[in-house]
This record gives sequence, structure tokens and C-alpha cells, in this order.
Amino acid sequence: MRSAAEVNEEIRALWRRTGGTLSPEERAEYELLVVEWAAAIRGAVVKAA
Repeated sequence: MRSAAEVNEEIRALWRRTGGTLSPEERAEYELLVVEWAAAIRGAVVKAA
């Protein structure tokens, strides 16, 4: 599993690449990345506990 920081960077790159306007396909990619980012955050919290 990638770290939250890695996924966050990919999200930022997506926004930079699209100029802040997402097509339906890019929106789907963004949503998948957000789910992956959230899972990575949860995993980091569990490890810290």
C-alpha cells in the first residue's frame, strides 16, 4: 500500500495536469485516489495506536 503522502502527491499532480477542471474520467480517477488516500491515513493511524 502506498503512503498517504504518495497518494496525496498524485492527487496534486492530477489537479495540476487538469488545470483544476476534471473530466468525468478524471473525476473517477480522483475519487479512487481519495479512497486510497483515506485508507492510507487510516492505516497510519492504526499503526500509530
